[in-house]
Amino acid sequence: MAKNRSNESDVDNIVPFGQPRPSSRFPITPMKSALVDEAAEIIKDPQVLINLVSQRVRQLNSGRSPLIDAMPSMGVADIALTEIIEGKLKLVELDTPAE
Repeated sequence: MAKNRSNESDVDNIVPFGQPRPSSRFPITPMKSALVDEAAEIIKDPQVLINLVSQRVRQLNSGRSPLIDAMPSMGVADIALTEIIEGKLKLVELDTPAE
């Protein structure tokens, strides 16, 4: 008969159900697909678009002010996408130093 042993490493593998969400002054709403389509015309690479929107959402949730006049019903992802569409956020490639 196998014994059910528990050790400290098992505790690290537990993910609590229903973790609290970070507080935000913006409503939690799904992204509007029309905004995603418009932003995808500006930033062609979907992975880059996702990363840019994610980073901006983090900034907005941590207290940064929107660069646009945000409507009360807009979620943070919509704000980030609108900022991209209106040219307030731009992707700039940094020159990497030569090795």
